[in-house]
Amino acid sequence: MAVIDINEKNFDAEVRKSRLPVVVDFYAGWCTPCLMMAEMLEDMSETLCGKAKVVKVDVMSETDLAGSFRVHSVPTIMVFKGGEVTDTLVGATGKNQIMQVLDL
Repeated sequence: MAVIDINEKNFDAEVRKSRLPVVVDFYAGWCTPCLMMAEMLEDMSETLCGKAKVVKVDVMSETDLAGSFRVHSVPTIMVFKGGEVTDTLVGATGKNQIMQVLDL
């Protein structure tokens, strides 16, 4: 499953109402650590297919959405379970750290 681009219009359907846990990557195209994490997150989306979903939010085009979660630094990874944020990781993060907070 490919990483899904999220915006205000599809956030509820893809994240809040998801039956699977969701890894949300708040990123910016100018952010070098974000770009470095992009390939790892693509790989994770394939590995987690059917167990969790990986999505991304461009903070430059979705400022209101990022602001509603108080995202002040990128990359920021938030894990949602049952429609609620269960964990937040700020800064460049490795696969093992994300898998640990997913607790799958």
